[in-house]
Formats: sequence, structure tokens, C-alpha cells
Amino acid sequence: MGGVDEPADEPRKRGRPKVSSDEDKRTHIVEIARRVFVKYGYAGSTTAVVAAEAGVSKQTLYKLFQSKEELFAAVVGAHRRLMLDLPRPAEDLPIGQSLEHIFMIDMDEEKDADHAGFLQLVFHEASQFPELVDILQREGILASRQHLAEWLSDRQAEGQLTLDDPASGARMLMDMIFGGMVPPEGRAQAWPDRAELLAHLRRCIAIFAAGVGAS
Repeated sequence: MGGVDEPADEPRKRGRPKVSSDEDKRTHIVEIARRVFVKYGYAGSTTAVVAAEAGVSKQTLYKLFQSKEELFAAVVGAHRRLMLDLPRPAEDLPIGQSLEHIFMIDMDEEKDADHAGFLQLVFHEASQFPELVDILQREGILASRQHLAEWLSDRQAEGQLTLDDPASGARMLMDMIFGGMVPPEGRAQAWPDRAELLAHLRRCIAIFAAGVGAS
């Protein structure tokens, strides 16, 4: 009787890893796609290039992502924390210092290259490809702004700052910080060197913190 049961169990054992395998493939493809999009831009990237770089067939890629737009949306959603390090656990830090961590201006140069590349991808591609605006708003900018507004609202409830409209405050902060990080159109970089960029970003945060009476 045991010999009859064993073959019936075999397919279930083979089938279980497949779900995990597809999830692993998806995660791997999304990470490779981010690098490809950052390197070549949205227009210069193709699903064929992503598939080749990821070491999968185009058939496998299209089984997980039906189009380049869907793949781009997955990249933005998966790497949203390259915009803001939120949500994050409660911490006993001054508001200005917490904001420096949230906007990740204290990261090392190697990680900062990934950070800057992703931000440039998000903001530059939105202006060049109108069909991506909804994706970038839904998966990246709006979601990140909502997380920041909730963080500011929580700090206000704790009495650490005074802000009549946390959503407006979140937008103001993101405009200041990302505006300083992302080079203007047609320029390779926004600042002569990293030290000047960091000084500017910290000045922006200090001005905001002073304006909301942060403790």
C-alpha cells in the first residue's frame, strides 16, 4: 500500500518549489531590470536586454511581466525605498536628523550612486514618457509622499513639530530635497561635488525643521 501512495506524493513535492522559484525569478528580474533602466533609460531598454542580463528566456519574462511598462512599474514599486526610507520604526532623534535618515543623505558613496541613479530614472523618465506618469505617481511618488505625510503627522501628534497640513509639508520636503539631488535637464550633475550637495540638502532640512518648530 505504501508503494501506491508514494507516486501520488511525488507531484506535490515537485510542485511546491515552483511557486517559490517564480517569486525568486520575479525578484531577480526586477533587480536586473532596475540596473538596465538606470543604465540605458526607458527608451533604450528592451525586454530582450533584461531577459539576457537576467539569464532567463523572453518566454519566462513575459510569463511574469506582460509588457515593458509592467516591468517598469514593478521596478518602481519594489525599489520605492530608494526614494524614502519609510516606513521606519520609531526613533529617539531630533526631527532634522530623522529626516536626513529618511532621505538617505547620510549613505555611503557606493549606495548613493544607486540612490541617485534611481531618482534620476524616476524623475527624468516621467517628463519624457507621458505613459509612465501614472505608474510613477501610483507606484513611487504618491506612495512615498503618503508615507512621509503619515510620518510628519505622527510627529505632530507627539508634539515634536507644528504643521497644519502634513501632506503639503511632505510635498514641500520632497520638492526641496529631490530638486537638489536630481541634475537639471541637460546637465550631468547638479553640484560640483558631493560635499556641496550634502551641505545644500542639510540646509534644506534645517530650514524646514526650523519652520515647523521641530524639537
